[in-house]
Amino acid sequence: MNWKGVFPAVTTKFTADDQLDFDAFRLNLDAQLDAGVSGLVLGGTLGEASTLSAQEKTALVQAAVRHTAGRVPVVLNISEQTTKGAIQAAAKAKSYGANGLMLLPPLRYAADARETVTYLKEVAASTDLSIMIYNNPVDYKIEVTVDMFRELADCPNIEAIKESTRDVSNVTRLRNAFGDRYKILCGVDTLAAEELMMGADGWVAGLVCAFPAETVTIFNLIKAGRHEEALAVYSWFLPLLELDIHPKLVQYIKLAEVAAGIGTEYVRPPRLPLVGEERERILEVINRGLAKRPKLPAVEAPSHFPA
Repeated sequence: MNWKGVFPAVTTKFTADDQLDFDAFRLNLDAQLDAGVSGLVLGGTLGEASTLSAQEKTALVQAAVRHTAGRVPVVLNISEQTTKGAIQAAAKAKSYGANGLMLLPPLRYAADARETVTYLKEVAASTDLSIMIYNNPVDYKIEVTVDMFRELADCPNIEAIKESTRDVSNVTRLRNAFGDRYKILCGVDTLAAEELMMGADGWVAGLVCAFPAETVTIFNLIKAGRHEEALAVYSWFLPLLELDIHPKLVQYIKLAEVAAGIGTEYVRPPRLPLVGEERERILEVINRGLAKRPKLPAVEAPSHFPA
């Protein structure tokens, strides 16, 4: 896989009666594809992975693979409690057409470094799919350190790192340690411009779900060396991007999708749609952003990225 460019962490769309909403799902995928994203990540935090059944994850992968028809790779998040469960999930993802995996360390159990590395290696050895390790110790409590990535470097299909440590300097730290061995993708919206300017290869984005054109434009401008233009758009975008770093990021971003006309507000309980003062406050942020939405400069995607 070409782990470069913008990879939306796609939200899972539900109907009012808590079924998968494939019409809304395809509508949003079209907006992402039209904007020029480089791939799609399904079943992550924004995708409400912990609430989805195995059958629903399968249905989402199949729907995305059919709809994208090979235009961009489809990546499935693997977030399991056991090694056996993760290996089974990886096999199912392959059988239903996924092109890659985003792999978290084991959930719930606070595995030590040896256990975490063993888990990641065994999952990688079970599949030939390309793998991006999701390194998010803030939310998931296990950090994959530089030393641990050194142990994982002999797994050829562990190709990329979703860098979500909140430490911007980790991009340089990883580059110093490994050169280009791993592709590095920023996983925190509010640090994306900074990490891309430090040499990150891609952006696993959240607010792209509501603002795909703006997200892709920022990425392309930075990679074209047009930093002042990129920062002008990014400065406008930052109040919206801050919706990504909150426990209710799913509700916030889905509300932004509704305002942008490419999503629905339904979430799966125990999450509930926003109400009252909180809803009004988040809508104010979203509507202020929409009212001041900038005219985007024309910029071509780097030639080695998918259209």
